[in-house]
Amino acid sequence: MTTLTAPSTTAPPPSRPRTSTGVSRWKRRAPLLPALVFTVVVTQLPFVATLVISTFQWNILKPGERHFVGLSNFTFVFTDERLRTAVLNTVVLTASVVLISVLLGLGLAMLLDRRFTGRGLARTLLIAPFLVMPVAAALLWKHAIYNPDYGLLNGTLNAVWRLFGADNGPTVDWISSYPMPAVVVSLVWQWTPFMMLILLAGLQAQPGDVLEAARVDGASAMQTFRHITLPHLRQYIELGILLGTIYVVQTFDAVYTITQGGPGSQTTNLPYEIYLTMFRKYEYGQAAAAGVVVVLGSIVIATFALRTIASLFREEVSR
Repeated sequence: MTTLTAPSTTAPPPSRPRTSTGVSRWKRRAPLLPALVFTVVVTQLPFVATLVISTFQWNILKPGERHFVGLSNFTFVFTDERLRTAVLNTVVLTASVVLISVLLGLGLAMLLDRRFTGRGLARTLLIAPFLVMPVAAALLWKHAIYNPDYGLLNGTLNAVWRLFGADNGPTVDWISSYPMPAVVVSLVWQWTPFMMLILLAGLQAQPGDVLEAARVDGASAMQTFRHITLPHLRQYIELGILLGTIYVVQTFDAVYTITQGGPGSQTTNLPYEIYLTMFRKYEYGQAAAAGVVVVLGSIVIATFALRTIASLFREEVSR
């Protein structure tokens, strides 16, 4: 026997007209259009122009010889010895500055995470180097610290030597003798506060109940740091490394001001080599090709940085 069921009296929800949905979307997006147009004009159009210039053999000293060469400039970028040296210097400079800044920033962040008298003043003073303009910071290190005649380093060495009865201490030309360490130290001084702020935010975001449970269970400070704090800080460390790499790889001020790439191109990084190609050799096409390579590399690094930031936000929301 077949059982008949009554038809459902619940009517499906009325579908919203597609046209009204589209209009509402455009109403929400319309206020953002001026900012979008401005961003495209300011960033994308110059990049497209750079791409076009990178396909030309263009030397301003030879205006009648400009012609299309396709990808030949990119081949030059990857095969030229000076650019290979600049790439190597960029890797060494960036890796040294970022890793040392992260380690020092971690140590300072752990100190500032503790309560002590004057912590606010200490935090302000430690942040100050990051607020100094890059050119001003480079001039400070070049003249006030590294200068062989009146710099702080040689003055301190002379004072120590006099304590032991010597008339004068050694006079070291720090920039000529140690060009790459001189640039690295000045950049570490400037970027350590940035790493410290990121890691301090991570330390203060630790769940207090987990730390308290570890202390109750008898875990030592080193065990707590190794098994709880460090895993918690992993994403913050990754974020600091990625953001630091994006910024430090573009360093021009310190190299130009302190060493001007020398001696013997020992500190010439990619931004400074692009500057030399553009304004000393006047090879616009080659400089544009090198700039495109640097931009694409920065985009790859920035992609990883954005993923790390997104994972941090997801982790905060899930708590």
